[in-house]
Amino acid sequence: MVQRRLKCVSISATGSIPTLLKVMDDYWPFDQDKNVAAITTRQVLREGHAVLRVVHYSDDHSWAFTCGTTSDPKDALVVSMKSMVELDPTLFSIADLLPGWVASREARGSPWKRYRHDD
Repeated sequence: MVQRRLKCVSISATGSIPTLLKVMDDYWPFDQDKNVAAITTRQVLREGHAVLRVVHYSDDHSWAFTCGTTSDPKDALVVSMKSMVELDPTLFSIADLLPGWVASREARGSPWKRYRHDD
C-alpha cells in the first residue's frame, strides 16, 4: 500500500473564499488536477445537499462527490475537482483517500469513515 505524507491544512467550512483560493493555489493534495472532471449530483450542486459520500475509483482514479440521496443517472453532473473543494473545503481532509476506497459521513461536519470500495 502506498501512503502519501500530506501537509496539514486547516480550513473551516466557513473560511473565506479568497483564503481558500490562495490555499488551493499553493497546495493541491488530490491525485487529480484542479481542472480534472469529477462527478457530483444535482442535489449537491443546485440544492445545497451536503457531500456525504466520496468515491475514489480504482480503474481511472476519478472521483465522485455525492449526497447519497440519489443513484439516478439523470441527477449526475460533471464538475471540476476545484469546484467541489470550493463548495466544501472539508474535502481537503480526505484528499489522501486511496484509489478503490470510499469515505462517508453521517452529516456535514461529521467525521469521515473510510473503507474499501467494491468495484
